[in-house]
Amino acid sequence: MSKKIFWLAGEKSGDIHAAGAIAACNRNISDVEHIGIGGPAMQEQGLKPIFQFDRFQVMGFLEVVKHLAFFRNVEKKILHRFKTDPPDLAVMVDYPGLNMRIARMAEEHEIPVLWYICPQFWAWKFKRIYKLRDYTRHVACILPFEEEILKRHRLNATYVGHPIAEEIKFETTREQFAVRYSINHEKQWIGFFPGSREMEIKRLLPVHLDAIKNMPSANYEFLISKADSVNSDLFYNILKESGLENIHIILQDNYDMMKHCDFLTITSGTATIEAAYIGTPALITYKANRLSYEIGKRIIRIDKIGLPNIIMEEMVFPELIQDDANGRKIADTIMLHLSKKEILDETRTRLKELHNILGDRKASNTVAEIAGKILKNKMWIPESDV
Repeated sequence: MSKKIFWLAGEKSGDIHAAGAIAACNRNISDVEHIGIGGPAMQEQGLKPIFQFDRFQVMGFLEVVKHLAFFRNVEKKILHRFKTDPPDLAVMVDYPGLNMRIARMAEEHEIPVLWYICPQFWAWKFKRIYKLRDYTRHVACILPFEEEILKRHRLNATYVGHPIAEEIKFETTREQFAVRYSINHEKQWIGFFPGSREMEIKRLLPVHLDAIKNMPSANYEFLISKADSVNSDLFYNILKESGLENIHIILQDNYDMMKHCDFLTITSGTATIEAAYIGTPALITYKANRLSYEIGKRIIRIDKIGLPNIIMEEMVFPELIQDDANGRKIADTIMLHLSKKEILDETRTRLKELHNILGDRKASNTVAEIAGKILKNKMWIPESDV
């Protein structure tokens, strides 16, 4: 009989990671249908969407509050679907605010839940670990230290590897990339990743552009990544207002850009761990709504925000947060690193260690394997966990 999997991924990174898992399910599970919430990458692999994806890409306490009516409507419609046409499995992909509530609904309707990319309970809201235990049949975690913590709290968990290990691919040499984007290959390249959400672009693109103004253009080539999810009018209007012309906009080749740049400035998020895995030194920046920042500062349990720094338990990448994320400080940090070879060499050595820690497992295949076992027996528990 046909099996139906419900997926919920509310952000661009989750869409990409889940797409790989859906593709693996299609290869390894016969006669399977995918429905739920996801973006273009998941839809390309066969997901039938039930809501418009871009409505879900909000973050921060205040921003979520503004969209509460929308999220309540989403929950109501999903609950109705669970009652009238329940899937055989629900896969929650990251996005804990909404996914935790949907996982509870699924469990109440005896729909087994597989959580892929678990909430960062170790950073804040540690009590979520108990909800995970109550609502999920299995957790597929992507950070190596998470599996031990989860098992210690009696959760069925597997470290499946980080999805970037199979997603990162390179298409060009530095020379080919230079020709493609008309970049002077003899200069040092500085890359900027201001974010994939419009709110991040509003807050951090002007700051990144200001940093460029504070650096000598004769010495460097400046590259700025524009995510597909970002409104073009917003992006280019901010660019126009800056008055800068000596920059290169990179639209698709993020991984090649990360590899070929000498240094990166990245808004906190998935891109930081991608750059670390690739091995390019970087600076992490972050700015939130003032109220969201003040609330978050009081409840977050860790003193670092960048995943590379959290995994390595040290500041492998420097971080400039909130008021410190300004053009002058960003420029000074970049030029300090580029002027001291010993700092860059030490950073690259630490990044090789991080690469080895994450490994090269194919997360999508393992997630599909776990999904297949739950579909055959929803009470399945791996032998190692018994």
